[in-house]
Amino acid sequence: MIKILIVEDQPEHQQYFKSIVLSNEKFKYLGIIRNGKEAVKVIKELQPDVVIMDLGLPDISGIECIRQLKPMGLETKFMVCTINEEDDSIFEALKAGANSYIVKKSKPYQIIDAIMEVFDGEMPISSCIATKILNYMPQSTEEEDKPEEEVAYSITLKEAELLELLAKGHSYREISNAMAIKITTIKWHVYNIYKKLQAKNRTEAINKYFK
Repeated sequence: MIKILIVEDQPEHQQYFKSIVLSNEKFKYLGIIRNGKEAVKVIKELQPDVVIMDLGLPDISGIECIRQLKPMGLETKFMVCTINEEDDSIFEALKAGANSYIVKKSKPYQIIDAIMEVFDGEMPISSCIATKILNYMPQSTEEEDKPEEEVAYSITLKEAELLELLAKGHSYREISNAMAIKITTIKWHVYNIYKKLQAKNRTEAINKYFK
């Protein structure tokens, strides 16, 4: 069973997430935490598989919770679930170590799917957020100033498989079927690939990786 902890301070959202978790026999409900400081303490103790994390907590933010917990080496996955779709919050949460980012207006089946995917190591995100991510291009870094042969690309095996399929001209839908992952997850992988390779489009990413 997937052990799930909810970190949320708004009663209506607490009940919504709780009802979703309790509705699935594959989930084990660990409870609800209503503030960030308590969440950090409880997550360290219980080490849930997945945390549904709100960002706007009354003491420290959900982003700060993740930032404090990530260096501890826990296996816990953080699924940020918020009404806030602003770019600053999205990228701050991802930089802090969030494993996915979906909006609270998501349907119950979408939240269930996201929990299952993030537990399996995928990176589910809402389609509206995926669009924002794909419209965002990484800013210049010191690494860009190095000669190309000196730049180390930390591409994962899954990202390499995705790049190979893109290089062969497959569509996102075809890749989704071949890799058994959702299109929004593919878009998030593509964003990560573009960022790692400092590429602005598919052709540039393919050329850099397969040079």
